Amino acid sequence: MLISHDTHETRVAILEDRRLVELYVERPKRSVVGNVYLGKVRDVLPGMQAAFIDIGLEKNAFLYVDEVVSPEGVAGAPRRDIQSLLRQGQQLMVQVLKDPMGTKGARVSTEITLPGRFLVLMPFSPFVGVSRKIPDEERERLTSIIEPLVPEGIGVIVRTAAVGATDKELEGDLEFLLRLWRRVQHQGREGLAPEVVYTEMDVALRLVRDAFGEDFRRLVIDDKRVYEKVTSFLRKTAPRLSKRVQLHKERRALFESYGLQDDIDAAVLRVVPLPSGGHITIDRTEALTAIDVNTGSYVGRKNLEDTVVRTNLEAATEVVRQLRLRDIGGIIVIDFIDMESPANRSLVTARLSSALERDRTKTRVSEMSRLGLVEMTRKNVTDGLYGVLTEPCTTCNGEGRVLSEATRRITVERRLREILVTGRSPAYLVGLNPTTYALVNAPGHNTVALLRAETGKQVSVMPDPDVAPTEVRVLIEGKVGALGLDME
Repeated sequence: MLISHDTHETRVAILEDRRLVELYVERPKRSVVGNVYLGKVRDVLPGMQAAFIDIGLEKNAFLYVDEVVSPEGVAGAPRRDIQSLLRQGQQLMVQVLKDPMGTKGARVSTEITLPGRFLVLMPFSPFVGVSRKIPDEERERLTSIIEPLVPEGIGVIVRTAAVGATDKELEGDLEFLLRLWRRVQHQGREGLAPEVVYTEMDVALRLVRDAFGEDFRRLVIDDKRVYEKVTSFLRKTAPRLSKRVQLHKERRALFESYGLQDDIDAAVLRVVPLPSGGHITIDRTEALTAIDVNTGSYVGRKNLEDTVVRTNLEAATEVVRQLRLRDIGGIIVIDFIDMESPANRSLVTARLSSALERDRTKTRVSEMSRLGLVEMTRKNVTDGLYGVLTEPCTTCNGEGRVLSEATRRITVERRLREILVTGRSPAYLVGLNPTTYALVNAPGHNTVALLRAETGKQVSVMPDPDVAPTEVRVLIEGKVGALGLDME
């Protein structure tokens, strides 16, 4: 794990076999996932079985009925109906599950969870659970330690990081979380909505807490203050791991030392190359992310099926890497190249499942169809790397394509004609976008001269960088002599 911090942003990179597989970027406008707010119910919508909660952000948060757990005063609600659970103007404590994205506000829940190094405290879910990734024998040991310590009415989940943890470490983590919950409760009782009552750790500490474990060889940090904060946290929670933390002292930048910049630059590109010469394309839509697999320049050595299988196997591994790296969530459809053999389809599906075992984010994968389609879902928490590093194109408004030269030239000519025909002045000076100006005046296109002859009016054009590609802006209009236009 690498942590790089400067005045503009904090970046956390996770490398496997020296390849970048996860990248998290946090800027001053940081994620609010995990934050706990004292909110106020603004609208209750029975038709959607949901409510909008004011938590102090730009947009009201969305609370679905199934995310309402044991709110105060409604323990005996006869049915799961939003109107019997919440009322307009009510104050309640909620936790952010998903950041605001696009036109949508944050997704929240009244089920509060407070994560620690080894445990996750669940104040409203009275049961003890253990991560399924922990072997059975270790699960039994951890359960026997934790169950006697948990207060009645409180729930706890034992995290994967707890493997090998001592009784003292587990007890200390639980005591810390219980103190934190009492503080959150106090803030909730004394606060006035909308107000934040608990703020999740910054990205550096959060990734160290949630991801950094025995399977990591080292953690390298290039900022002394962050280094001291992380080592202090690990000395309290996992002393064995604190020895693996290093301070980067070389003059060369940390990410440059590991050659990560090319991977970061490629993380926003549509086409991703595969080792053999094939490639995958990644297209985001409002509803889902579509990933297409192509053989590209790879022509194989034996036969078509062998070429296709090899490309699909490489793609299965790379697709998972890109999902993790870009933090793509929601519905994902992967279009593998068609394979005739069911055994080969099973082989590719197995490779995909194997690669997903390293993904810490929850996923669900369907069987591959005869057409080579695999549908899957991946928990959507943030807007992903794409949302952080990019913004919509001002020219194409995020569509990914721009109007053709012919379309722009025809559109501008039509708008010029409309101005001359409907306008009352005999002469006009108009501004055009510089690229459009070049199109209008290109050899073989006598647009201005034709319009003068057609309308009997005088017009001259000039480049104006403030004008949009298909806009026609009238700068001056009036009499020919008063404007001093060059009509040659």
